[in-house]
Amino acid sequence: VPSDGDSVVEKRKGEELLSPEENKKKKKKVTTPRPACSWVHFSREFIKEYSASHPESSGLKAATKAASDAWKSMSVEEKAKYAKRAREVWDNYLSTAPARVPKPRRQAKLITRCSPGRLFNVLQRLTLDQQAAVKSMGFGSLLALRCRTLRRSLCLWLLERFNIARISMNICGERIPLSPQDVELVLGLAASGKDVVNSGPDDLISELRRSYNATNRGISLRLLEDRLAAPEAGDDFKRSFVLYALGTLLCPTARLDVSPSFFHFLTNMDVIHQYNWGKFLLDRLVREISRFRQGKQRAVGGCLLFLQLFYYERISVGGTCDLFPTVVPCLSSWGEAEITDREKREKELGGYGRGEVIYKERCHATVVVVTDGAQPDGMPMGEVGTIAEHRFGFSDEGDQVKVDHVNGAIVAEEANIAVNFEKGNVVCGDIEEVIEPVRALCRNRDYGCPESVNYMEDADHEETCVYAPCACPLQGCSFVGSSEQLSLHFSSKHWDCGRHFQYNCPIPVSLDTDEQFLVLQAEEDGLLFLLNKGIENIGYALMITCIGPSSSKERFFYDLVSERGINSLRLKSCAYSFPGRLEGLPPTDFLLIPFSYLSSSGQLNLEVCIWNS
Repeated sequence: VPSDGDSVVEKRKGEELLSPEENKKKKKKVTTPRPACSWVHFSREFIKEYSASHPESSGLKAATKAASDAWKSMSVEEKAKYAKRAREVWDNYLSTAPARVPKPRRQAKLITRCSPGRLFNVLQRLTLDQQAAVKSMGFGSLLALRCRTLRRSLCLWLLERFNIARISMNICGERIPLSPQDVELVLGLAASGKDVVNSGPDDLISELRRSYNATNRGISLRLLEDRLAAPEAGDDFKRSFVLYALGTLLCPTARLDVSPSFFHFLTNMDVIHQYNWGKFLLDRLVREISRFRQGKQRAVGGCLLFLQLFYYERISVGGTCDLFPTVVPCLSSWGEAEITDREKREKELGGYGRGEVIYKERCHATVVVVTDGAQPDGMPMGEVGTIAEHRFGFSDEGDQVKVDHVNGAIVAEEANIAVNFEKGNVVCGDIEEVIEPVRALCRNRDYGCPESVNYMEDADHEETCVYAPCACPLQGCSFVGSSEQLSLHFSSKHWDCGRHFQYNCPIPVSLDTDEQFLVLQAEEDGLLFLLNKGIENIGYALMITCIGPSSSKERFFYDLVSERGINSLRLKSCAYSFPGRLEGLPPTDFLLIPFSYLSSSGQLNLEVCIWNS
């Protein structure tokens, strides 16, 4: 039996048999040490003198402590000698040392609570009555969910290209805007109706909080799963399903639990189908991405599945856009097999973003022209509608319309009649009749837009329309109108709820600790601005936004100044436009004011100046 000594000898013999090159590889490379700082130069000199003058002290602990105390008591002029010496050594090091090769950065891992597979498992166990209850609330499209997993590498790639201020994605060299209508197209959730408000007095939801054992952290997903396992399909089931869908897929936060603030819009389950879920989901997604980028949370909240499927629908990787009918909602078109095949084609092209952007009408507003008796109710003959707006479908029996879009052209097939839309004209093969291009009124016509749009030529009008709707920022007011209409509304209905100001003139402003925002209205043009206030760990975050269409090209600079004695904090930034008051803090620059800047009366005193040039 060999002893330990024999094994050591064998190991050394094996090392001797290695070539010199292999031995070098095993040895750690010796690199030039980085030069010391001024403190190290001082401490070396001090410790040497201290040890000579204090022979009774043993070890370096006492000498190092004395050096530290001496260094702290030295003036800047006394430290300059050592700082100069350190600078000379550092300059010599930079001129002689070889350039350091930076290590490749590891790709950050995506942490998210968005889990379509968890919701998928619950959907498979629902009874017929429960499925009917889900459809009655307007969430029936989720029953067609086929995707179980997120492609995290794609979601991370999309997050890097998400523009928070403009709510768009920069892909393939183009800016692709996102809107609530896109949420409706992809997920099948309503993009019109009343705004979803998840705030209000806590006493109104205290009973619901007790019923669901809601803590400050949230509502347990396991508790909701147990409730959904029961066969009943009443209001309790509906409320639990909406909470579970929001917490696992539609609006997950950075935490594992569901936010109890959702109880505020779940008190009356009879009006759930009347809410604008598309707008709420998109606003929450923007808010969560903003918080992630600011470093406030490690995980990314929001519906990342929407971003993933939206990318699949808007980017073609087949070289040319194949002719196939658009399925609404797109959620039902993407299962695990289809996603795996799509990812394989992305890899063959060399990665994401190598395809072609499909123009807007194909995905955002599928255009359908109906003739010869196939006219849906409420849609006049010859008008152009959208699937998202009219929600009409065609059965397999009778006249069936298939609509496809190819590089700006639309091909419709009805029975045996082929209709080709090219350059604004309609050519019917069997009829041989040329029809003038069809125009439709802008969807903002109710807010004053007089334009009629030819969607085959001017697809971007509604993105840049100055009559885009804006919402009144005050709670309890449901007014929605153009920026000009909102200005007149606020002046007449809420004249005492804001603060008037003149451009280019600073004004003093005071905010109470419980005030979340203050409305500022310009005397010259009546435009509305919001002074937003949020709470951070060490103070208050303040910024100014303009209430107007997100596509507005008007830019207003502003100054925020907060003073305390001889100290002052100042922010000079640009006020971006948002069509209302966002939940949480808008994704813009902000001024962080410590709690110590509060006045003796508990108010936050500021000086505000907004420029119109």
